[in-house]
Amino acid sequence: MARLKVTQLKSGIGGKQNQRDTLRTLGLKRIGDTAVKEDRPEIRGMVATVAHLVAVEEVE
Repeated sequence: MARLKVTQLKSGIGGKQNQRDTLRTLGLKRIGDTAVKEDRPEIRGMVATVAHLVAVEEVE
């Protein structure tokens, strides 16, 4: 199964509470943090919520 490498590029400060919570749920605490997650619909939805704050790559 494919995996997604999610990297935080921008701060969640000043964003909506649900966006800050989503970053935390993805395991991202600060700019530059990276998390590798399974490519599932739930994760894709979380990434879509904070798409303007993160970069996403597919990894094997």
